[in-house]
Amino acid sequence: MSMRGQFITFEGTEGVGKSTQLANASRTLEELGVDYIVTREPGGTPMAEAIRELLLAPRDEPVNEITELLLMFAARAQHLHTRILPAINAGQWVLCDRFTDATFAYQGGGRGVPKERIALLENLVQGEVRPDHVILLDAPVATGMARARDRGELDRFEQEDLEFFQRIRDVYRERAIAQPSRYQVVNAARSLEEVSGAVSGLLSEWVTQSAVR
Repeated sequence: MSMRGQFITFEGTEGVGKSTQLANASRTLEELGVDYIVTREPGGTPMAEAIRELLLAPRDEPVNEITELLLMFAARAQHLHTRILPAINAGQWVLCDRFTDATFAYQGGGRGVPKERIALLENLVQGEVRPDHVILLDAPVATGMARARDRGELDRFEQEDLEFFQRIRDVYRERAIAQPSRYQVVNAARSLEEVSGAVSGLLSEWVTQSAVR
């Protein structure tokens, strides 16, 4: 199947099932005959993965919010220009675990970095590049964090308190309301079968739309 590559990101707070739905999305695209790659942020290339390790490792030294923000965009610049854009330009679909919406939510909502500063770096690193579609997996913070704790040892972000993640969820939901044509909100508190069915349905719809353009 030949079509323009699409850039689809999966967003949400901790424990909402992004990894599970990325696997589900992969199976769906395979069944539909779509060439795709799966990647993640921060990370996606060797250099960006090294930055990811710096960002996620628990440490005694306080991490300044601007340091965190700049590292996020440093990893993103490498990831975008060496992996994401080449794939899209080659006609592949890109399924990405988080992108810049996560920065507005985590560093903006969670850490309190002004959104204007984030937008400045977004434009510097990405130009006009934005995801074609954002799947926001949304669930109450307590539900997601209970699932995250069940996975095992928590990283530096997962060790934050519930209020931190509530601020993140609030920003995600605000962005979804402000950009309804780009965001699709999926209730991730439902059963796995229901969530997977909703995500697969969205992908099938987008594949159909892309094929007729």
